[in-house]
Amino acid sequence: MSTPDSGPDDPSAPDDGKDGRDGAAKDAKESKDAKDAKDAKESEGSEGSEEREQPQTAWSARRDLIDHSPRTMNVGDRARFGGSMVGGSQHGVSGGQVTGDVIMGSKTEIHQWALPGLSAPSASASGEVPQTTLDRLAASFVAADATIEALLTRLRRDRVLVLSGARFTGRHTAALMLLHRLGAAPVHTLDRDTNPSTLADEFTAPATAAAGGTTAPQPRGYVLADLVTRRDRPLREHHLLAARDRLTAQDAYLVVTVGPTAVLEDVPVVHWQPPQTADVLAAHLRTRVADDETAAKLLELPDVTEFLSRSHQLREVAAFAQLLGRYAAGEVGEQAVAQFSLVSLENQVQEWFEEDEASIHLRDKAFLVALAAFDDGPYALTAELSDLLYRFLQQTQNPVGVPEVPVFGTHIGKRLQLARAERYEDDEHTEWGPVTQQKARFVDDRASLVLLREVWTGHPSARPALIDWLRRLADDGRPLVRTRAASTVAVLARTDLPSAMALVIEPWAISNRFRHRLVAVNALTLAHLIDTPNIPRILDEWSKGEDRRLRWVAVRAYALIGAERPEQALAALRTAARSLYRDLADPDDFDREMARELGEAVALLLLSEASDQVLAELRLHLPDDRPVHDLTIGGFVSACRHTQDDERYGHPLVLGWYAQAATEGSAAAHGIPFLWRAALGDPNATRHALDVLREWVLIADRSTTTEWALAHLLPTLVTTPAEYQRLGHLLRTMPGEDGAAPPAVAARLLTTLPIR
Repeated sequence: MSTPDSGPDDPSAPDDGKDGRDGAAKDAKESKDAKDAKDAKESEGSEGSEEREQPQTAWSARRDLIDHSPRTMNVGDRARFGGSMVGGSQHGVSGGQVTGDVIMGSKTEIHQWALPGLSAPSASASGEVPQTTLDRLAASFVAADATIEALLTRLRRDRVLVLSGARFTGRHTAALMLLHRLGAAPVHTLDRDTNPSTLADEFTAPATAAAGGTTAPQPRGYVLADLVTRRDRPLREHHLLAARDRLTAQDAYLVVTVGPTAVLEDVPVVHWQPPQTADVLAAHLRTRVADDETAAKLLELPDVTEFLSRSHQLREVAAFAQLLGRYAAGEVGEQAVAQFSLVSLENQVQEWFEEDEASIHLRDKAFLVALAAFDDGPYALTAELSDLLYRFLQQTQNPVGVPEVPVFGTHIGKRLQLARAERYEDDEHTEWGPVTQQKARFVDDRASLVLLREVWTGHPSARPALIDWLRRLADDGRPLVRTRAASTVAVLARTDLPSAMALVIEPWAISNRFRHRLVAVNALTLAHLIDTPNIPRILDEWSKGEDRRLRWVAVRAYALIGAERPEQALAALRTAARSLYRDLADPDDFDREMARELGEAVALLLLSEASDQVLAELRLHLPDDRPVHDLTIGGFVSACRHTQDDERYGHPLVLGWYAQAATEGSAAAHGIPFLWRAALGDPNATRHALDVLREWVLIADRSTTTEWALAHLLPTLVTTPAEYQRLGHLLRTMPGEDGAAPPAVAARLLTTLPIR
């Protein structure tokens, strides 16, 4: 039985007391029941509804899978895939490898390295910063001298400095160091919940008198880190002017740090740019190891180079320096150093989803999940579908409420800054050709895998919303969206195969809608690609089962992953082909669609990286029985139709394969003509085979390379008078395109046929 394909429509609920709430709940349930019935009817409808979907061929579906799979899944190089046999190197779906068990398996054991004074103060922190903390931070502080001098000049002049920057970029440490450079003592931290309108009231201490009148007093320093502002409580210019008067009277200075989303009105702001992570790491190491030589050796470690390439936050760099110091002292081993980068990433992802709503809004969390699914994809699409997920998450939190999505939300730059992501412009493959898009991706390419694993296993309450979202994506008309739904489920399957199969993949696989089954095919294919166990076993069972839909999914998936185990894949396809003929009482009941799918699966395997082995298997089993014979010939002729880069007049892939094999003297130089002769001599396949040859001749009329290869192949297809007559008749009588005169190349090719 198929399952509903999407979540319920959004019910409206009156807020007029218990009766209203009960009525809203009842209406919501009735609306959901009606929607489920409608979806079930559509999903379990006739074959006519499926035909209206215009099912893709296996070749076209594979092209979409290659074009739209995420960068973390090495599905193949589109520029070479499909046309590579001409050049002698082949690339297929089965050749990928992702990131290993360290990311996709169970979570890495996480250790916390506390660094006092490096974190921003808590919501209630207020008090004096110890001088020892300031001295320690000063020993490892890194910043451009010109930048610091400019900030010091401004702070001396204005008494107040507002420093804006992203979290964990060192803005708090910079604030402390500016006051330290000014010689401020003591330095006090203020509560981040301080009301901007009462900011001046915080500075009530009298100016310190000089001892004995002989020594100038030290100025006081204040830091207000991560000031909390709201639209109804912004930081305004007059708040700072009032504070400046008090600070001048006290001979004191104030540095306020704010995030990119702070609500400010007419406030002059300095944007803090963090120093290079390599410089920060080197500075911290100098304070933790005995000599510069040891620090230099540590910086040359491969794991350190890898860490620095990941764009880590400064707090993570400081913690890594502490760990390297322990490593130099022999307290920890190489494994701890190697794992630290991933540990830091896992900590960050956990923070995103464990912090309260005031820190990271539910809508931003939905965006993080959507970005994990559509990493390296168009930003507008990611934002659009993240709001859809946000609605589903709201329904989980409040089933009788009305999901609300702000029409205008956070600016793209601020949103990506929170996600530690970047935007850029690049081409996106579409059915109309490459189109330039503004895209977004995580800076750390491991983030999407770690994030999806964390959401699926660490927050099970989010699963219903995530499943509804994925089902809606599977119904989307855009190939990119459907492919990313499949790749997301593949990651979930790698993390928790039983749940992913039961909740998502199997409902898709048993759907009567072609689109759903194709997403199931892609999910299983990509799951196998990232080393999810037992996928071949699932396909073997489905290919032998009674459910035609599951058999279809298995056949399509075999076509994509069978190149790595061609003997087993072809054996399963032969078994499936024989089952089409078994107990067939009426020839009209023959499943032609499944037979066509089996042939396309063989064609894809022939054009895969295991082509030589597949060709040998096909030759070996051609005489087995009629079902296997039809499967082999149908698959071979289907493979011969494909051209380089899918161009109308592109070089035929099988012909290019033959030309290279003939040059190298490999077995394919005999195997390809053998199958051609079998196809031309089979009454059921002759017409289709001649149609392909006719297309090749038309291509040869435009391509010298194709003409030479065809001139080399045609003589090998003539071993009997009947074969000579068949090919000779084709070349003598075939018209040009659109009824034009016969192409001149046909007469030239006719001269290559040996007379029999």
